[in-house]
Amino acid sequence: MTSPTYEVVAIGNAIVDILAQADDAFIEEIGVAKGSMQLMFSPEEADALYAKMGPGREVSGGSAANTVAGIAALGGKCAFIGQVADDQLGQVFGHDIRAAGVHFDTAVRPGQPTTARCLIFVTPDGQRTMNTFLGASQFLPASALDLDLIASGAILYLEGYLWDPEEPRAAMRKAIDVARANGRKVAFTLSDVFCISRHGDDFRKLIAEGLIDILFANENELLALCEHESFEDAVQHIHGKVPLLVVTRSEKGAIALQGDERVEVGAEPIEKLVDTTGAGDMFAAGFLHAQAQGRSLEESLRLGAICAAEIIQHYGARAEVDLKKLAAQKLG
Repeated sequence: MTSPTYEVVAIGNAIVDILAQADDAFIEEIGVAKGSMQLMFSPEEADALYAKMGPGREVSGGSAANTVAGIAALGGKCAFIGQVADDQLGQVFGHDIRAAGVHFDTAVRPGQPTTARCLIFVTPDGQRTMNTFLGASQFLPASALDLDLIASGAILYLEGYLWDPEEPRAAMRKAIDVARANGRKVAFTLSDVFCISRHGDDFRKLIAEGLIDILFANENELLALCEHESFEDAVQHIHGKVPLLVVTRSEKGAIALQGDERVEVGAEPIEKLVDTTGAGDMFAAGFLHAQAQGRSLEESLRLGAICAAEIIQHYGARAEVDLKKLAAQKLG
């Protein structure tokens, strides 16, 4: 087996986020559960909601893309596979992720639909309510996968958000086969309770078949996946079914379970909560990078918490400080 070239190769939605501030009354008006994610199924629907937005800012996003951008900012070498259209937003996404230091060479998709966009409304309490038009990202075909690239990553990282459309779901299944055939680990993030409500059976099957080595979830996602009301019952239900379980719990910190080892850390202190967009993505970035560096579970959780704390203190899901320097200061 050859040594991996990349710490992480991720497959996910290639999305440009458009963020704007909003109040609770606006969230109620558009009929979306605060703090959740809903899909928009046509460009017309996305355009209509965009017309209602206040002044916004564009920043490349997508869950797995945010994670590998975070790993690159920490000094790790990583790559991303995702589908954009041959349009302006596609150019924005490609420029941003390459500028972040991430290898990205998935061929653009000609014609309609447009590159995916996520309209994010941030309320004064820092909660983000996401409205996503998946556009071109939902048409990532298995034929677009660079199999050698997947085989060259120590960890293949997949996002639950991309499991919804049929074409990329098939692509991710193929990628799992390639990673495992080459002795690589497969990490999976559940992404959102919405994804579990639609594809929970698929996720449970992946776990039951032993195809997931590292599972990322937040507390609500874990409860939904395990169909339990008690957090500890849910942890015990899934523990042992995946080699490494990582669960974030917002202000209550995070836990990791691997074999007989269980480690918990508290949340990092912050000055002000501004925007929770990308908190879980950046937590995964810190955790995975620390694991790649051979750090302990406790150090990996701490670096995840450090990265998440940086992100939630400003708008957007990409770091605004030197993460590598921050990690050195906090962890040594």
